[in-house]
Amino acid sequence: MSSPAPATLAAWLRTRSDDQLAALLAARPDVARPAPSDVVALASRLAVPVSVDRALDELDAATLQVLDVVLLAGTDGVDAADLPAALPEVPDPVLDSAVDRLTTRALLWGDDVLRATEPVRRAVRYPAGLGRRATELRLALPADLPRALAELPAEEREVLQRLAGDRPVGHLPDGDARTASPARRLLQHGLLARIDALTVELPREVALQERGHRPYGPPRLRPEPAAVERDPSVVDRQAAGAAMEAIGRVGELLALLEEEPAGVLRSGGVGVRDQKRLARALHVAEPDAGWLLELAHAAGLLDVGGPHRDEWLPTRAFDLWREQPLPDRWAVLAAGWLATVRLPSLAGQRDVAGKAVNALSPDLVRHTAPAIRRSVLCALAEYPPGRGLAPGDLVALLRWRTPRRADRLAPVPDLLAEAARIGVVVGGVLSTGGRGLLATGEDGAVDGVRGLLPDPVDHVLAQPDLSLVAPGPLVAELADTLAVVADVESSGGATVYRVTEATVRRALDAGWSATDLHGFFARASRTPVPQALDYLVDDVARQHGRLRVGAIESYVRSDDHGLLSQVQSDRRTAAAELRRLAPGVLVSALGADEVLTVLRDAGYAPAGESPGGTVLTRPPARPRAAGRRPGGAPVQAPRPLTADELAATVREVRAGDAALAARRGEAVRQVPGVTTAGTLELLSRAVREGVPVWLGYVDAQGSGSQRVVRPVSLAGGFLQGYDERRAESRTFAVHRITSVALVEDDDLAPSS
Repeated sequence: MSSPAPATLAAWLRTRSDDQLAALLAARPDVARPAPSDVVALASRLAVPVSVDRALDELDAATLQVLDVVLLAGTDGVDAADLPAALPEVPDPVLDSAVDRLTTRALLWGDDVLRATEPVRRAVRYPAGLGRRATELRLALPADLPRALAELPAEEREVLQRLAGDRPVGHLPDGDARTASPARRLLQHGLLARIDALTVELPREVALQERGHRPYGPPRLRPEPAAVERDPSVVDRQAAGAAMEAIGRVGELLALLEEEPAGVLRSGGVGVRDQKRLARALHVAEPDAGWLLELAHAAGLLDVGGPHRDEWLPTRAFDLWREQPLPDRWAVLAAGWLATVRLPSLAGQRDVAGKAVNALSPDLVRHTAPAIRRSVLCALAEYPPGRGLAPGDLVALLRWRTPRRADRLAPVPDLLAEAARIGVVVGGVLSTGGRGLLATGEDGAVDGVRGLLPDPVDHVLAQPDLSLVAPGPLVAELADTLAVVADVESSGGATVYRVTEATVRRALDAGWSATDLHGFFARASRTPVPQALDYLVDDVARQHGRLRVGAIESYVRSDDHGLLSQVQSDRRTAAAELRRLAPGVLVSALGADEVLTVLRDAGYAPAGESPGGTVLTRPPARPRAAGRRPGGAPVQAPRPLTADELAATVREVRAGDAALAARRGEAVRQVPGVTTAGTLELLSRAVREGVPVWLGYVDAQGSGSQRVVRPVSLAGGFLQGYDERRAESRTFAVHRITSVALVEDDDLAPSS
């Protein structure tokens, strides 16, 4: 004789095997932590609205259509064998897969007859895009509904067909209420129900008449767009080029901010003036400068710092990043982009007040951004290397995969453009580095581009026109030195640096000597150093240091008395407030740094001097922001459970359920703090026979819990045993036990 069908969700869960319960917990990890005390507690968590919404959001359109069939059938449910007749255009494998997904997640329950819980019904407001019944809307439909619909004018019929699609709710058009618009005429005919002054709803009966032989709408099958095909090797080479561009540009940007930080707006972000300055220095458009700022910030290389935290500065992580190999540098940028909660594409757009949104502004934060990026890359990763999707086809596929999240997919084309700029995607095809990034994070990204990015070079090629050509990315030490002695003229595959009188003077100001510069150019260049470059260094060095500046507050001295007279009478140096103290010496009330700046701006070449009279080297300090965790702080999804965690949770649920049944019989309860003889007797028996017990326990903070314990010893008012929940040996104070029941090992055996 077959057992009766389960009458509740909890009863049905008890009939599931351990593997099926583990699959449920894996599919809905939010209900597994902390471990439910028993099946009843598990069923209660499955009905929590937030958990139900999260589970529904992960379902594709075909699965939701099968759910709609059950929801529209009412509380009696639907026989699983009747589903093919309800959706004749949906292939049987698709139906079977949908039912399996729904029952695995306990959104539907039952074996022969499928039912939905009340929280699921409430979460799906318009199943199959159908409105409520006329009786629920308090609407009296025409007695002969088909005839009434057939007699409607075309424009009114068009309104009904539109509302009979995906959403049965619409808004009345603006205008005078007396205007006989099609929607208002339908209201007069009793074919639409008014919800409020501006909203109407189409009754379910009318929609079903309009749909005809498709009461649940057209089949929602997975779209199969034509794939984009590209040579994988070409994709990787183009991705490597984009990666090199991103690495180089971010490095240049941060070097600029190191010299002159950008100010922080009162509302957050970077000001338009600073963004324009950076764009000019980098020779890029202003939106591109904003994108680079966002990318550096996402990677944790740029943040707010300074004495008063009012400047955008490179972080301490930048110093480590610039020393890393190129694949590691790219992995940091790509991982930061994937995890950031910001949408750089929104920069420059107008907010609700009509004001343009600045780069790095808090207005760019969207906590759904990481999930959208990952869903985009996951969809492309389903295709083999060299194949992908066009942006429009990708959006259509994502809308099918998560229709309840379709309103979040507007940024997908912009996200694809961002992915292309850093070499994760090329022409709709995922690169090898992008696949590695998606699979295992930074380590996978490094492996994906290893061998595609060139090794940094430690030399340049000096040219007769006083330019230095770097034939590739430079090692950090050489790049730092060139930043002092030369200016970047153009960047790309090969970076061109220009040596000028100003750059040589800048190096001398930093403490270099002419001999140091000659030696550096000779060591760094693989080509002979041009004679013109040597002459330039010597000419500037002869003029440098003829003036000496010290602190009195400060003084200016020189053996050339005529030069001092020229400096003192020069209008451009008036801001230095110089006066003659003695032959060859001028003094100022300003600090030495201020006097040096005024004289240099006036075209002179002074050198700093120490109290001992030697040239004072003042290398510029590198300001740094403290930095923060890259990627922002997205809302974390529940962490997937490991196989061991799933097995332990299932065992605990089974044990708690068995104990729940046992408590109806020989359970012993007591008042906390008062140990009864019955409690001691039951615990002693459990220790003696090696039988696990179910304990109700109150900890020192007064929090109650239930757990299954395998007792080892009972002495001195303490029970020692193995706690199934925490998978460790624990000691329990007997006076804190509120209830206890024996659990036989047979009760813990896996269900078949």
